[in-house]
Amino acid sequence: MNIRKTHGALLSRLLPDDEPDALTVRQGQFHNVVLGADRVVCLPRTRAAAARLPERVAALQVLAGLDLGFRTPEPLFQGGDHGADEVPFLVLTRIPGEPLRADALNDPRVAGTVAAQYATLVGGLARAGTDATVRAVLPQAPPDQWGRFAQSVRAELFRLMSDSGRLRAERELAALDGLPHLTRAVVHGDLGAENVLWEWTDGLPHLAGVLDWDEVALGDPAEDLAAIGAGYGVELLERVLALGGLPNHGLTTRIAAIRGTFALQQALYAIRDGDQEELADGLADYR
Repeated sequence: MNIRKTHGALLSRLLPDDEPDALTVRQGQFHNVVLGADRVVCLPRTRAAAARLPERVAALQVLAGLDLGFRTPEPLFQGGDHGADEVPFLVLTRIPGEPLRADALNDPRVAGTVAAQYATLVGGLARAGTDATVRAVLPQAPPDQWGRFAQSVRAELFRLMSDSGRLRAERELAALDGLPHLTRAVVHGDLGAENVLWEWTDGLPHLAGVLDWDEVALGDPAEDLAAIGAGYGVELLERVLALGGLPNHGLTTRIAAIRGTFALQQALYAIRDGDQEELADGLADYR
């Protein structure tokens, strides 16, 4: 689908100062994102994603009021109706910067700088989890989060897997047994490398902002740390943990268990949202 053509009239109205051919379109798990010079238009890919827009706006508003040490997208206005003919949308401020290239970490100075800033990021989210305003707005991870997740994977995804895929999934789900119920920190929920933006000054990257807060909740910081490890490898994760000062209490075990379920999480969200492309990608190693 050519988003710039199919939604040309809407984009011209929402991004009047941008040339249509200059717009960049990126596909996320839940939204197609159109990047203007200083605004971003989020177009939900499914009805379920559209229905979640008001919750996303509320979360972004409360995050914008915090001093996290980095920028988060601020909602400007929302429109459309997921049950009507008009396309639903959300317009956000655009944060400057680009995702960090993986090969940038080959420079020891860069790797050290990135690890320190990730440690600051995770620490800031942990402190934000104690803010009363934040706790009043953001949802809490339910006590049976992982048990319900495992049950849902078996009920909704196992029929799409091969025998060997089901055995692999069972091993990954078994690692979740006994994970503690923690809600002490703000958890981004999808802290992959593509959602963290950096700007370069004097040859070193500086954290500019974090995007895509669709899954933000009060939960276990191990979820975000697992995403950092998945994006940049064990060595960087270990440096972040050494600098972060988070209490261990089985933290590394929790990180490993949660990281092992990332593909299953992607597939489960996708099948519920009717997103066949994301579903196929998530289940690629289980078929």
